[in-house]
Amino acid sequence: MSSTVPSATEATPTGDAQRSPRRLAALGTGLLVLIPLAMWLANRSAPLVLGLAAGCFAASAIVAEGAHPFLVRLRACLRGPGALALCAFVAWSLATLAWSHRPVPGLAAWGELVLPLAFGLAIAASGRFRPGIDASRALALALIAAAVFMMAELASGLALRIWLGIGKQEGFVFNRPALTCLVLSAAVLPGLLRPAAMGRDRLLALLVLLALVALAFQSDSGATGFGLAIMAVTWLTARVLPRLTLSAVALGFAATMLLAPVTGRLVDASLPPALHEKLAGSHTRERTDIWLSFGEAILARPLLGSGFGTSSTLDRHPVALAVSPPHRPMLAVGHPHSAPMQAWVETGAVGAALLAFAGFAFLYRLRHLPARDLAPRLALTASAFAVASVAHGAWQGWWIAALVAAAIWLWAGAAGQGRDG
Repeated sequence: MSSTVPSATEATPTGDAQRSPRRLAALGTGLLVLIPLAMWLANRSAPLVLGLAAGCFAASAIVAEGAHPFLVRLRACLRGPGALALCAFVAWSLATLAWSHRPVPGLAAWGELVLPLAFGLAIAASGRFRPGIDASRALALALIAAAVFMMAELASGLALRIWLGIGKQEGFVFNRPALTCLVLSAAVLPGLLRPAAMGRDRLLALLVLLALVALAFQSDSGATGFGLAIMAVTWLTARVLPRLTLSAVALGFAATMLLAPVTGRLVDASLPPALHEKLAGSHTRERTDIWLSFGEAILARPLLGSGFGTSSTLDRHPVALAVSPPHRPMLAVGHPHSAPMQAWVETGAVGAALLAFAGFAFLYRLRHLPARDLAPRLALTASAFAVASVAHGAWQGWWIAALVAAAIWLWAGAAGQGRDG
């Protein structure tokens, strides 16, 4: 009589087959946890770490269930209005290279935008990223450690980097990791502050906030303090007045996107010279001049833009001839220090409209969330958009990767608890 009980040799492969996906998923989660520390060491490393994590999660899903379910979920992730609009923007951005004066560097900039988005899509489609409380605690500790290491280096005049002879030995090298810590904090705090959280988790959340505040005061990045203030105000008001806060964020988003071409004129007319002098540390005068220059470039090609990635050398683009001579030199700064303005100048009204639609589609999805779930998502959105509207280049890979990691963490955490992320 044959037995239906599998032998030990038959059971071992099955056990290994179950353990391998779990190990790959755990490795992927560990890599996401390490992003703050990786950015402290190398301030452009977030896309690489995110890509490695995406490879682990995708491999975990394929090993566990084959490629077909993974591809089905991948297609499902691309069906929503916001995802379709974002895909259309990516396609349109690629098309604008046809009238760029430097299509090859533009293609490189396009890849820097698209790769982190693709990595995030792969993690979402894998269905293997389920950050529990242990992962949230680990990320919180990584954020605190990264902030402490940055503050220690700044306090010592970057003595360690100078001694090792690595990287750029200037305080601004920590601007990117500081902003990365900022956006990731919005992803980790909801888990630590959940209703059933233990006292030590709430203490850990408080330490994350204190570390961020201290880093914002010591860092050269004024954008970190600005973003932290926006995040805190939005989070608190969304808990008390969720619908009103959502409407306010949507209105601010719409106004910023719509008025981007004339931002320089509006700021120049509203801020007196005395106020510029008081805000000299924030470089408001320089930013206003940059916005005036890029605003003229937008109005010269308002519909189609100058081509994706052209901001870095816009002073050498034919559109520069349409900018008034006093404002032309500021086209050489590399980017307009405003993501909405960069979208307009490079992809025109078409690209700006697609991005605006994607943003509104995302905000529309949040409308039915309870205040506890709405607050961190709205705080992350408002903070990230505010920072992107006054700070760095729009398509920089480290920034896109940091936002993708934060969004994926929030989404996966909500999905794991049966809520809409």
